[in-house]
Order: sequence, then C-alpha cells, then structure tokens
Amino acid sequence: MNQDTDIQLSGPFKTTDGSGRAIDIKAIRIFDEGYGVIDVYVDLAAPASDGLHKDKKLIANISAHLRTLGYSGPDLTAGDPVIQEKRLIVLDTPDEFLPFAVRKGFKDLTSEFDDE
Repeated sequence: MNQDTDIQLSGPFKTTDGSGRAIDIKAIRIFDEGYGVIDVYVDLAAPASDGLHKDKKLIANISAHLRTLGYSGPDLTAGDPVIQEKRLIVLDTPDEFLPFAVRKGFKDLTSEFDDE
C-alpha cells in the first residue's frame, strides 16, 4: 500500500479478540479516494492467526474504537478472505461509514457523477 494515498484514522491501540487474546493494532487506515466503497486497513503489530479477520469480537472492538474517533454507525464487517495478509486485516464498511471518511479527508469519486 502506498502511504502517500492513505488517511490514517487511528494510531496504535490494544484490543482483544473473541478468545480474549491481546491484539496490538499499529494503525487503522483508508485510501484517500474511491468510488463510494471504502475498505478499512487494520495494521497489526504481530502476524494474525488464520481467520482473525472474521473474529466478531475483534471487529466489534475495532468498530467501537472508530466510534471514539467520530464514526457513528453499525459495526464493520469481515473483508474478502483473499485480500487478508499476515499483518493486515481488511474490513468492509457499511454506507454509514462514508460521511465519517469524508470528514477525515476521503474524496468520494462517485460525487462527480451526481446530477445537479
């Protein structure tokens, strides 16, 4: 991922997964522009165990952390298993995430096609 096109939403914090294991998160990022669909990139300090990207407790904790930063919407969801990496969890966002992302500097390229 090119850091020049990223918006960092959060710095490091600690949380837990559904088994109660401590998870150190280095950062939460998004791309700075896109066509309305926003993936959230969660950088991990240590390699993830298989299936961690779909751990409901971890996702709820990450979503709760984003709410402390101004996000107001439902929990994020597990991203496509094919795009997960050992030190990176990719999560999908609901429609309610877009206004938060825009406030953080995200450019929604679909707005260029809106009828006026």
